[in-house]
Amino acid sequence: MTGRRDRKKAATRKALADAALELFLERGYDNVTVKEIAEAADTAVATVFAHFPAGKEALILDDSGEREASLTAAVRERPEGTSALDALHAFFASRAPFRADLPEEYQRRMDLVMTTPALWAYARTVWIASTDTLAALLAEAAGLPEPDDSLHALARYVLETPDLAAGRPDRTAALAQAFAHLKAGWPAR
Repeated sequence: MTGRRDRKKAATRKALADAALELFLERGYDNVTVKEIAEAADTAVATVFAHFPAGKEALILDDSGEREASLTAAVRERPEGTSALDALHAFFASRAPFRADLPEEYQRRMDLVMTTPALWAYARTVWIASTDTLAALLAEAAGLPEPDDSLHALARYVLETPDLAAGRPDRTAALAQAFAHLKAGWPAR
């Protein structure tokens, strides 16, 4: 059970993120200041940075450990007989921008990210930050005590794949083709 302080903190974070999304959608990401977001959420600028120290991009793409937790679950909770790469392919295929049936609010957020270079670059940076975690998960899945250079490279390729595939005319097919090539290059994974 969360305490009052945690609920208040979560409510402030949500108010800031909601205000930022609405302003970004209305006026464009580059035309909105942190001060305007703070005012729309009825907070101080210092409060924005206290909750989102990474700045404006984090208001839309807050990580809070979700990415590493979901990558970990995708690999560790994969069905018996499913390779780590197949599990990762399924994981990415079930997320934006590869899913067509996203809830409207999430779709609006994804469209904003995909059409705003600063947000797209930040999203890529946040995913790439999980390289070491994913390399360790791939080593674990392969029964190795720690990842070697090959697994670090594979982890980086896996994390780059959605970014590359999302820019192709048929995103889903591009994602599948990329994972097919990764599996051919690392057949035991």
